[in-house]
Amino acid sequence: MMKRIYHQLFCLLAVGVTALLTSPCFAQTQTSPKLSVQWEELTASDFREGIHRSQGTCLLPFGILEKHGPHLPLGTDLLDVRYAALHAAEQEYAVVFPEYYFGQIAEARHEPGTMAYSRNLQLALLQETTDEMARNGCKKVLIVNGHGGNDSLLPYFAQTQLDKPHDYVVYVFDERTPQHGGPARKTKIDMHAGESETSKMMISHPGLVHQDRATNESGADQARQKLPEDVYTSIWWYTRFPNHYSGDGSVATKELGEFQMNWWIESVVKAIRAVKGDDVSLKLQKEFYEKSTHPLDTQP
Repeated sequence: MMKRIYHQLFCLLAVGVTALLTSPCFAQTQTSPKLSVQWEELTASDFREGIHRSQGTCLLPFGILEKHGPHLPLGTDLLDVRYAALHAAEQEYAVVFPEYYFGQIAEARHEPGTMAYSRNLQLALLQETTDEMARNGCKKVLIVNGHGGNDSLLPYFAQTQLDKPHDYVVYVFDERTPQHGGPARKTKIDMHAGESETSKMMISHPGLVHQDRATNESGADQARQKLPEDVYTSIWWYTRFPNHYSGDGSVATKELGEFQMNWWIESVVKAIRAVKGDDVSLKLQKEFYEKSTHPLDTQP
């Protein structure tokens, strides 16, 4: 009797293993091993596979090195945007470029630790970086911005891709904080190292947050400049927030950070999928380049 039971159990187990081995899920696992999404971690052959798997879609998380109040690390934007990009690429595979922080931060040159590169170098280095990414198969380069000071630089850079032919497309994703939903915010001014950024850092790199120092300096708006809102001058940020701190990081919470970071990651996932599915931009970009060489032949 026991032998019969053991025999039946063995048969059931054998059938189960056979079903597993022949299932599509198992076959996909065998043929599609897990690849790191991080450019620097891939071997040369794995990089080739990564480009194929990502459909030539690569992320360039763009941060900065600057003071973030008295309580957050200099690389807050860099650390946060790479965290969001890596987690998004894990959900929708893309190859993620290493840390990149060569952006616009002239307004923080008076603070220790700031790396402020000249405008010519910013544009030249970014152009060579995306050119090199494309040469390595990244025909869709999605720049994920993590720093408010790049809000004007990156759209301008993307627009200048029309200056001369490129065999790839530059996309810019520039959303970092949801405007609605989640735990209610306690502060009205929350632009830099304040409630939101501190909350997100509590999720991405909690060991680097010194929340007990958040009240050591003021993040209040000094409002020292009296100009209409539609009149711009480069010194506007310094006139309002000379401590390079806008808001109050002491009221930050993990709950707010988790909501905002999850929203950011999900938004980047959607952007990756949209870029992967875009079969129009490169085609029309090539058409534009051809027409731009002989504009008199362009018909109305």
